[in-house]
Amino acid sequence: MQTASKRVINGWAMYDWSNSVYNLVITTTFFPVYYTEMTSAAPFNGYVTFLGRTFVNTALYSYALAFTYLVVAFLLPILSSVADYRGNKKRFMQFFCTLGALSCSGLYFFTPEYFSLGVILMMLAAFGFYCSLVFYNSYLPEIAAEKDRDRISAKGFTFGYIGSVIMQMIGFLLVVFWEEIPFLNSAGHAVRATFLLVGIWWVGFAQIPFARLPVGNAIQTKIKDNRALLRGGFIELKKVFRQLLRMPVLKRFLFAFFFYNMGVQTVMLASANFGAKVLNLPSENLIITIVLIQLVAIAGAFLMAKLSSIYGNLKVLIGIVAFWILICIAGYLMQTEYHFYALAIAVGLVMGGIQALSRSTYSKLMPVTEDTTSFFSFYDVTEKIAIVIGLSSFGLIEEITNDMRNSVLSLIIFFSTGLILLLSALKRQNKIKSENETVLR
Repeated sequence: MQTASKRVINGWAMYDWSNSVYNLVITTTFFPVYYTEMTSAAPFNGYVTFLGRTFVNTALYSYALAFTYLVVAFLLPILSSVADYRGNKKRFMQFFCTLGALSCSGLYFFTPEYFSLGVILMMLAAFGFYCSLVFYNSYLPEIAAEKDRDRISAKGFTFGYIGSVIMQMIGFLLVVFWEEIPFLNSAGHAVRATFLLVGIWWVGFAQIPFARLPVGNAIQTKIKDNRALLRGGFIELKKVFRQLLRMPVLKRFLFAFFFYNMGVQTVMLASANFGAKVLNLPSENLIITIVLIQLVAIAGAFLMAKLSSIYGNLKVLIGIVAFWILICIAGYLMQTEYHFYALAIAVGLVMGGIQALSRSTYSKLMPVTEDTTSFFSFYDVTEKIAIVIGLSSFGLIEEITNDMRNSVLSLIIFFSTGLILLLSALKRQNKIKSENETVLR
């Protein structure tokens, strides 16, 4: 196949530009910092009540997101089935984008008086974000030739980082200069105004990809029974799983991704809480640090794409995961804010690279098929279940030991397992390559 036109490619990448502001502002910086500071002060004092049970404030944050990802993992097979058979993946992408953006803007009302509402809106925003991503990711093998997928995947992440940094700076200026802005009455109000703007940015810029991306191809199979259609997603996942079992390199890579992604996503989702709660860093410092991470991540995504073209995807991923293990050890040992800043730069270097390279590696290793949504649904289900386990473990260890440092240290287990499986995938890939060269001779 040929790579689609520049207009389509840039349109696809613009969805990263539009929705990454949620991923940065809501899940990584402003919201977790706002949540931790609000629930650490009176009337909460570090403990919150939700659905009749009292939790450690940051543990509830982890549990709520983990539950959301569990629901996403369950629903994605159904959604991908309907999208594949009806050929309307763009409509699903539009619906979940709108749901996520509206919920994100609704966080403007997240105050102590409406705590439960805020948690529910946080969960709905995450739900919309991640459900829309499965359809977005599934476009990659449809619009990009295999040789271009690393570059185009990295381009998407780069668009996302640039857009999110711009929105981050807008929010930062609102927080710092709120006294000069007539309609704001406090720094907290400025943060909540940022939540509102994020939702508007997300749904607004998303209209560009929605105008340029193809609708999607329907699978030429007639299904009269709607129940069969709903079951179709799980049937398709079963078929994908069976195919994976016959593909030794892809199988090993996906298991490796499952484990190391537990660590990556947990670090991304919990790092701001760690800085605010363990190191008592001011919110302004945390926000600036996260912006720095995004800037470094832009260079990191392109660097990893370049290295993959020289050394191959699996070798570069092995190096990145090994580096993540060192990051976790350093995170457990850090004592000062300067340690946190130095570690933030290290995280930024490999954060964008590992996400972009994982997505493009999967798209390269998967078989040639028109059923891209089902294959990426399997990929996303794997990712979401990994996040559920990672966040749940992180929150549980914090509640048991009352020390978030122990939660950080436990992530080494996930990264180490992923590293071992990546080494196994590389070994198998080299063996297959060697056998094929022998046959050609």
